[in-house]
Amino acid sequence: MTVAVIGAGFAGLATAKVLRQSGFEVTVFDTAPDVGGVWSSTRRYPGLRTQNNKGSYRLSDHPMPRSFPEWPNGEQVQAYLEGYVRRFDLQECLRLGTEVIGARLLADESGWEVTTSDSDGALVTGAYEQLVVANGIFSVPAPPTLPGAAEFRAAGGRIVTTSDLHDVEEARGRHVVVLGYGKSACDVAVPVSDVAASTTVVARELLWKMPTKIKGVLNYKYLMLTRMGEALFRGIEPTGVEAFLHGRGNGLRRRMLGSVEAVTTAQLGLQELGLVPHGSFEDIARSTVSLATEGFFERVGAGVIRVHRDRVVERLLEKDGRPHAELSDGTLMPADLVVCGTGFRQEVPFLDPAIQRRITDQDGNFQLWRQIQPLTVPRLFFAGYNSSFFSPLSAEMAAVWIVNLLLGGHEVPPLEERRAQVERRLAWMQERTRGHHARGTNIIPFSMHNIDEVLDDTGLNVGRATRALQWLLPLNPAAYRSVTRRLVRRSR
Repeated sequence: MTVAVIGAGFAGLATAKVLRQSGFEVTVFDTAPDVGGVWSSTRRYPGLRTQNNKGSYRLSDHPMPRSFPEWPNGEQVQAYLEGYVRRFDLQECLRLGTEVIGARLLADESGWEVTTSDSDGALVTGAYEQLVVANGIFSVPAPPTLPGAAEFRAAGGRIVTTSDLHDVEEARGRHVVVLGYGKSACDVAVPVSDVAASTTVVARELLWKMPTKIKGVLNYKYLMLTRMGEALFRGIEPTGVEAFLHGRGNGLRRRMLGSVEAVTTAQLGLQELGLVPHGSFEDIARSTVSLATEGFFERVGAGVIRVHRDRVVERLLEKDGRPHAELSDGTLMPADLVVCGTGFRQEVPFLDPAIQRRITDQDGNFQLWRQIQPLTVPRLFFAGYNSSFFSPLSAEMAAVWIVNLLLGGHEVPPLEERRAQVERRLAWMQERTRGHHARGTNIIPFSMHNIDEVLDDTGLNVGRATRALQWLLPLNPAAYRSVTRRLVRRSR
């Protein structure tokens, strides 16, 4: 069986590896000249590091090198994926520097016609029996529309996204305004502040940040990357310990979260800096938590980085012959370089509009069973659309689910049952995140719930003892390294 995979990041490479080991003929396409997805050299920004420690941000059967620091940088993660390609002999199935410009479902729905364009613009069309979309939910930056941009640029100003900023020297001696308060915005602000004339962060909404080590001692993974940490937030159908914590044990649960909030606030100096987010720490269930960028709050305290909270850039303009930015409170500041760390759009432009309407609801949210399979489009799967605290492992286990289904190892429920469950889950995600769920693809903080669902369908989940240990200790992807081996044995 032939399979086309679009994307050569974690999800695409893991999918290709599991498919090939199970006997499928695979071709992987990616526009970039190297593997890595968000970690590609074409997209890395200064200061880019992982959100997870190297022990949890990895694929099950390929550990990060021991020489890597606990939180690897972008270049190291890309090198890790290059090593994955070599280890599992994926080179021959890669078509890098090749853009998929169209993927058309054949009239009889027997397969897909995929049209690609290489770096020279040459068009090639191929036929495949199955199609896996692994282009990533962080692939298309979403900068805001800024009034006055033309006047701003005419005065010498420049507007880029974090993905477009590859060298900190682009900011040297300039007045830099960074839009956003998520991971990429804060990551970029720190190295930029080393060389810029001024560095200002404009945050429409403050998000909770977690220290990498609580009180400088306890690694955050022991709090957030365990089943107990996940159970502190109400899932769609809490059972067992979770049901207790959100029922009779709710007081205990709230005290646990309150203590983490208090320690985080004190350790990062949020009160003194005026950077305590609105709401409570429980709001991280809205999928808006990120690790505190090393040095960020220290530089805010020292005045090297200035943060304007609860504001936006109202307009860009020229003043006295120089580019400036005006904020929503009337503040006017010089701004030679505006860096947008304002999130991403989830797009599949290579699918025709009719197919896109079949895979999304009226609000544009992806309707995917198990975050993987469209409800009504055959021979199409999505890998990596279950973005989680353990995105590499989540994507890998999605690949296992895809292959097991193709091998006939499990069946899906009837369409109407799947549709009802998908619609219910999307409504729940919309309510709990106030719309911040990346078109239905971001499942944080319920990462282990999703992995369990996927593997329980296949009958390949890890044992009860392993899952019990995960209540107290961080999930270790290596515990899942036998899953693919067991799957491959089924295919023989």
